[in-house]
Amino acid sequence: MSDRRDWLALYLKGVAMGSADAVPGVSGGTIALIVGIYERLIAAVTAVDPDRIRRVLTGVRPANLPDARAAFREVDGAFLLVLGAGIATAVVTVLSGVNYLLATRPVATYGFFFGLIAASAAVLLDDIALDTPRRKAAALCGFAFAFLASGAAATSLGHPLPVVFVAGALAVSAMVLPGISGSLLLVVLGQYEYMSGMVSRAVTGLAALARGNGSDALVETLPPVVTFLAGGVVGLFTIAHAVRYALARARAATLAFLVSLVVGALRAPLVEVSVRLAESGESWRAAAPRFALAAVGGALLVLVLDRYSGAIEY
Repeated sequence: MSDRRDWLALYLKGVAMGSADAVPGVSGGTIALIVGIYERLIAAVTAVDPDRIRRVLTGVRPANLPDARAAFREVDGAFLLVLGAGIATAVVTVLSGVNYLLATRPVATYGFFFGLIAASAAVLLDDIALDTPRRKAAALCGFAFAFLASGAAATSLGHPLPVVFVAGALAVSAMVLPGISGSLLLVVLGQYEYMSGMVSRAVTGLAALARGNGSDALVETLPPVVTFLAGGVVGLFTIAHAVRYALARARAATLAFLVSLVVGALRAPLVEVSVRLAESGESWRAAAPRFALAAVGGALLVLVLDRYSGAIEY
């Protein structure tokens, strides 16, 4: 019975991580710190390699089953599966809700995101030191990339499958870094609203299929969703490893780059709101109170989380 409670607790921790990762500005890695599973998560993710994946897959043959079980235990497979189930449940649920809010309350929703991002940046800035030319250069590159991409991506990248794949790789790899939000990177790349819509429609398609009402919505959303997930798998075991390596070799400069990404990304919600206001004909002056109030709410949420997570250690 204790084991069941432990697995249920782990699943709920995954739900908390997924809920955080589904909104820009709050990192699932920070939640992992708060609930006490960050070190185990990093150890499990970095233990996964092609050889162990091959050994697990060969378990379909009875003769290879003992070795497959050993490889599964080496990567803490049960932990990853239960945690991943919780994360997936939350991401699907939250993104479906966010998709509705973006369609009905875009100004307030992006205002909330702005507050999340701004407070995250303020908290993270305490962890960086720009006292060398190398660190200053890294910070400038991170800020410039996020700031320029926030303006261009929303209007020029579109949503071809290669872009969706790269977005998935970047977003999911950020899950293992406390303070850096995968959804924030999706907003910067102009893919957040698109992917939240795809996930929501995919869920609707699955529900329709279960009722026997056809699967048109599911078929339409399957390519981008599968492509995004494939990118996420690749990113988790490539980009995430690369970032961890960079943090181990040049922690201060890498951290300066990552935190500056968050600062530069403050432009993204403003660009998105400007596009929506231009479409509706509403002025910024009329929309500003809603935007500001929601931003305060988002900032307060991050400050509460930071109080419980303590000092962020990478």
